[in-house]
Amino acid sequence: MQYYSRRYGQLPPATINLIIVNAILFLATLINQDFMIRTFAMFPPESPLFRWWQIITHMFMHGGFWHILFNMYTLFLFGMVVERTIGTKKFLVYYFLCGLGAAALHIGVQSLTGASLYVPTLGASGAVYGVLLAYAYLFPDNKLTLLFPPVTLSAKWMVLIFLAIELITGITGTAEGVAHFAHLGGALMGWLLMVWWRKSHRLFNQNWW
Repeated sequence: MQYYSRRYGQLPPATINLIIVNAILFLATLINQDFMIRTFAMFPPESPLFRWWQIITHMFMHGGFWHILFNMYTLFLFGMVVERTIGTKKFLVYYFLCGLGAAALHIGVQSLTGASLYVPTLGASGAVYGVLLAYAYLFPDNKLTLLFPPVTLSAKWMVLIFLAIELITGITGTAEGVAHFAHLGGALMGWLLMVWWRKSHRLFNQNWW
């Protein structure tokens, strides 16, 4: 299936389809929240509610309207550019590996801190942070402007500041209910992939291996 826009031409299919899948599962969650959360959100591996597929499906689950809106808006803006730059196949591999990296670091921190076995983790934020990292890596000097506060910085500094805030709030626990280390895990995996692909001269072709 192909998607077209008068302004942008053909829209990158991976980005668009990821947004569509997220939207469908969000609507399903609104219809039957208990079933969707218990089945597809990610519980700690030690939890009796844990299922192996949750490591992947949690990336498509969201806890509320603003949660999915922010993630999908960010994915749309930056995912389109990254996908067009590195290719659709590589972008899909990149997106899911960032999501898995986010899950791995989050689970590791949970095991160290003794988090509740019955509190689920859900959201595309880890993978989306990987996409943000890729954009900053590919276009470090591009200018980005926040809506609030209206600050303009280069992409590399904007993303570094976001990651620093995530690290500080994650360590101090000043923003409960947010998987800060999942965000950091997604960005870390993204950085490792970008560096590996560039050094192996595979960054700008369709082959990811």
